[in-house]
Amino acid sequence: MLDYFHVSAEASLICSHLLKNINQVHCNYQFIQRALQIMDSDDDDSQEKLKLIIFELNSFILTNPFSNLEYHDFKLISDENSSVLNRLKSMRKTLERNFKLKRYLKTSACCVTVLCDMVAVTTHALTSVVTPTVLKFTCKSLEKELPHLRFSRRFLGKVCEQLDMAAKGSYILNKDFDTMSRLVDRLYDDIEHVRAMMQLCLNKKIDKFSMQIVKELRKSDAGFGKKVEELKEHACLCLVTINRSRDLVTKEMEKMGT
Repeated sequence: MLDYFHVSAEASLICSHLLKNINQVHCNYQFIQRALQIMDSDDDDSQEKLKLIIFELNSFILTNPFSNLEYHDFKLISDENSSVLNRLKSMRKTLERNFKLKRYLKTSACCVTVLCDMVAVTTHALTSVVTPTVLKFTCKSLEKELPHLRFSRRFLGKVCEQLDMAAKGSYILNKDFDTMSRLVDRLYDDIEHVRAMMQLCLNKKIDKFSMQIVKELRKSDAGFGKKVEELKEHACLCLVTINRSRDLVTKEMEKMGT
């Protein structure tokens, strides 16, 4: 369970870091929008503004906001989370077997008790004294061999609920991170394309810059903003889901202390 909290905390940090990078992308995207508007204007001072835009674009092309969010980060969290999920499932199955065994022993004890009562009618005091003692000895021996059977069925049931909630949260986290990884890769490639295109245009003469850059920027601008918003929405939802899942598991753990 501690591993679940550790991995989910790491995932939460990555989501927060991702949102900061998305904000930087938003700033860059807004700048490109302003640059396009200036290029479309008929002001006499447009050439001077164009020189300013070129200067700013030289700074823009230096970095990709997603360059420090590598595939390795998402892959590491996914691998760790998958390992935690498998352990949670294994623990859940073990507790379920213990739960069924304890219920079986309780049912068996009831059956033997009833049988003893029936036999006691015909055999009087001898059987009624000896048989429960043997049964009591057998149950105690089992408890020594299987210490987990000492826990109540109610306790085991609560632990199973905790494991179920943690496993559900881990499963959803894996799905969310798989989706976010693909969205980040897609946006990273789009930004790299824009940077390469800008670099190519900036290396050429200024009089050729306007026509080429506007054409390419407008082409890439069409769906870029939508992709950024899609990634931001998914990162926010993932962060909310992580916090909700951790909160539910914590509340279930607190119930065991009451």
